[in-house]
Amino acid sequence: MDEDLDDIIQEFMIESTEGLDQLDRDLVDLEQDPTSKETISSIFRTVHTIKGTSGFLSFSKLEKVAHAGENLLSLIRDGKLAVHIGIINTLLSMGDAVREVLDNIAANKNEGDGDYSSLIQMITYLSEEDGGKTHDQAPVADLKEPEPNDPPQLQAAEEAEPSAEAPVKTEDKKVESAPVGSNLNESKATKVAEGNIRVGVGLLDKLMALVGELVLTRNQILQFNTNQDDNNFTATTQRLNMIATELQEGVMKTRMQPIGNVWNKFPRVVRDLATQCGKKINLIMEGKDTELDKTLIEAIKDPLTHIVRNSADHGIEQPEQRRKANKPEEGTLLLRAYHEGGKVNIEISDDGDGIDSSRIVEKAVSLGLLTENQADKLTEQEKINLLFLPGLSTAKNVTNVSGRGVGMDVVRTNIEKIGGNVDIKSQPGEGTTIIIKIPLTLAIIPALTITCGNERFAIPQVSLLELVRLENKRDIESIQGTPVYRLRGNLLPIVFLDDVLGLNSGNENGDNSIQDESVSIVVLQADDHQFGLVVDKISDTEEIVVKPLGKTLKEISCYAGATIMGDGKVALILDVMGIANSTRILGKNHDKAIGETDAELETTSSERQNMLLIEAGSSSRMAIPLSTVSRLEEIPLDSLELAGNRNVVQYRGEILPLINLDEAIGIHSTSTENDDETLKVVVYSENGKSVGLVVKNIQDIVEEELEFKPGMNRPGIIGTAVIQKKVTELLDVPEIIKNADPNFYETVGVN
Repeated sequence: MDEDLDDIIQEFMIESTEGLDQLDRDLVDLEQDPTSKETISSIFRTVHTIKGTSGFLSFSKLEKVAHAGENLLSLIRDGKLAVHIGIINTLLSMGDAVREVLDNIAANKNEGDGDYSSLIQMITYLSEEDGGKTHDQAPVADLKEPEPNDPPQLQAAEEAEPSAEAPVKTEDKKVESAPVGSNLNESKATKVAEGNIRVGVGLLDKLMALVGELVLTRNQILQFNTNQDDNNFTATTQRLNMIATELQEGVMKTRMQPIGNVWNKFPRVVRDLATQCGKKINLIMEGKDTELDKTLIEAIKDPLTHIVRNSADHGIEQPEQRRKANKPEEGTLLLRAYHEGGKVNIEISDDGDGIDSSRIVEKAVSLGLLTENQADKLTEQEKINLLFLPGLSTAKNVTNVSGRGVGMDVVRTNIEKIGGNVDIKSQPGEGTTIIIKIPLTLAIIPALTITCGNERFAIPQVSLLELVRLENKRDIESIQGTPVYRLRGNLLPIVFLDDVLGLNSGNENGDNSIQDESVSIVVLQADDHQFGLVVDKISDTEEIVVKPLGKTLKEISCYAGATIMGDGKVALILDVMGIANSTRILGKNHDKAIGETDAELETTSSERQNMLLIEAGSSSRMAIPLSTVSRLEEIPLDSLELAGNRNVVQYRGEILPLINLDEAIGIHSTSTENDDETLKVVVYSENGKSVGLVVKNIQDIVEEELEFKPGMNRPGIIGTAVIQKKVTELLDVPEIIKNADPNFYETVGVN
């Protein structure tokens, strides 16, 4: 019987906690629309359920608090009492009191020693029709023990702070458009579907671990199958592979939760901060249904809360300041989540005053975090990034909201622990946007297997950009002691994995001196930087199960975990950010050295480039960096041939595949006739392979200082620039080639 009762209490705790989360949101919504019958009914149902179950379980203190709240809500529901700020504040306090009692029940299996008589007294006072209508600014009830003979806080009600008139609005938006009429059922979102059941997280974790072991076993069987000639065994193996993959996807979906589960508490957080700081804040949430792994949901909860509080406290100005800046008194705080490139992007934006980089530098220098000489050399973005230094806060006063120096450094550390990164963009006077990028899951990930020093390693594919094969190691240059490789005209910093890990790569000299030998380079992305990792051998990609490292290896920044390969042997998973940090790839001095040397080696400045101007479509004007062009050709139309559904021509003793630029970038000429009997072709070559880009016309070759403007949302276009006083689109030739022939670079890069 006792065991059954424990199960009932556990179920009650789960339901009540979920109900309180919704209660906070409903009360904030009710503050914006006090006449909403649906919202009032939802609040009443939540409190009524808590009262009824607590009475059944003999939680008398909880029952009394909920009963008082139910009486007040009953009057509101029946139209006998109008909703005002005092009622909202008191009901929020009631929710906090219920949550406090539930915490005590969870921790100590009793209701605790809290005295909520003053809260019940305030709720009862507000339930009186005349009192509720007269005093429309009743304060938040004090949860502490009341003084003897303390009357209902009438005087306090009349002297309530006017800042309580600064509410927070909440708008829920979805990135995808909702079907017509869907808003009619929004009030039912709080109900649990009849077909749903609750499953403990521990059980899901165990099931996920078993699926991970199944994936490892599947990989071993697949590798074993490559050496078998038995058709029946091969068919069975393929069937096992399909079932294991579907099971893996299904189990991973059970762990996926909408990010709205984290965001649900933010309307209350922002509302309280707005009231406390005397501000008006409109909270907008987009992409609440964006899903990610529960482990990651838990990991980002605290960092997101800190950022939201920072935006409300530091970011959005006081109403009078906003009026002086010709802004609306009400500030906007936007939370936006969406999937992109195998990751979840979370943006927290405010339309506040922006970040004063000079104050950040001044504070950093005063704390001894950097010298004045170092500060003078920082770019604007580097100054803003100083916010990630430990102990740095720009708050003028220490409050219970902010200013204690425990801030963005902790946020960044926690996000990077789960394989994510944080970036800050700010415009003075316009606002600040903080962008967080995190992986969808940490349990099973696709990875590239490489070998170095007779040891195998796995690199998460989310950090992989491309693979490059150099036939001669002499192509790697040295700039101020830093090895670099010129990849399509850009300097790519090079890191030798055997040096980083202290491995013997088989080099008899024991170093990485220039040799006449081939080199395999894995091009990786770390934060906003790219670098090439030199390895001995590139094997293949496969899904791996991430296993945590033991204590002895956990502190080594170059490793993110371990996995068991198909042959049953263990391979370490490389931490791309850790390698970049340990080799100072992300350091400003490293970038500065390469940038300065690059400018010295070029005959023109870094912004002055030789460009080939071409025409596409009807009249589209485009440009290609001349450094990517091998030759310009005019090819007769009658020399075109077909090979594998692709246009090709015989060119200099080889077969040259052709790519039609108009089709590649999705534009079409209005002319249906081609009066010209020749094709204008821009020939691009790399490592012995060539491809021809067919354009409408070749106009000119110019040398100009470009002011590049990114942001074009079209395939093969990286941005625009003004060339010869005309707006010109800049082509991304490598992307166009990859889209047309995905194997063009892979066959070059994989050994």
